[in-house]
Amino acid sequence: MSLPHAILTALLEKPSSGLELTRRFDKSIGYFWSATHQQIYRELGKLEAEGLIRALSAEQPARGQKKSYEVLPAGRTELARWASASQDPKPLRDALLLRLRAAAVVGTEGLEADFRRHLELHERQLAEYKDIEQRDFPPGRDGREDRLRHLVLRAGIDLETFWTRWLEHALTEFAELPDTERAERSERTGRAEPTGSPGSVPTDPSDSGRAEPDGSGSGGK
Repeated sequence: MSLPHAILTALLEKPSSGLELTRRFDKSIGYFWSATHQQIYRELGKLEAEGLIRALSAEQPARGQKKSYEVLPAGRTELARWASASQDPKPLRDALLLRLRAAAVVGTEGLEADFRRHLELHERQLAEYKDIEQRDFPPGRDGREDRLRHLVLRAGIDLETFWTRWLEHALTEFAELPDTERAERSERTGRAEPTGSPGSVPTDPSDSGRAEPDGSGSGGK
């Protein structure tokens, strides 16, 4: 039920059309609750049918003009009810952590490179959040609404900071792992791998296993 409440929040901040809402989601709410253009329009229709929002009448109606919506008293009441209700934290489900657990038993091949890619993505997102903070929350902007919105942004900054630091630590651990890939491959194939180069052969006749004329392989008499 969070998307309709996200839309109610955005419309209380500023009455908007569906297209304007989509653009605003992309620049703000969408960072922590994403929605497609189609999902937003579908929810607008439901909210209007439930009497929580209404379409604003245009002063000069024009063909093809986008409808703008505003929140009705019933919509404000519903949003206040939802915001004040108790909710449990969501259990963490992250495929990257599950893949790391799996790597402990099947090997880390390919994982380090993907960790580096994830690190770059999180670093990029962190930089974007910090740019938004510098632009939208300069010193002295400490009204009630601004402080609460800044708190939401700080959650994003702190989360991205955690992931960048954790991924950096994980990559350090990768670099310090013992070289067990050869042993892992041997276990999978059921035989030891040669320690020499692929084309090398023993030089000591006693190690070659070559059979002598009597077939003993040891030169026995």
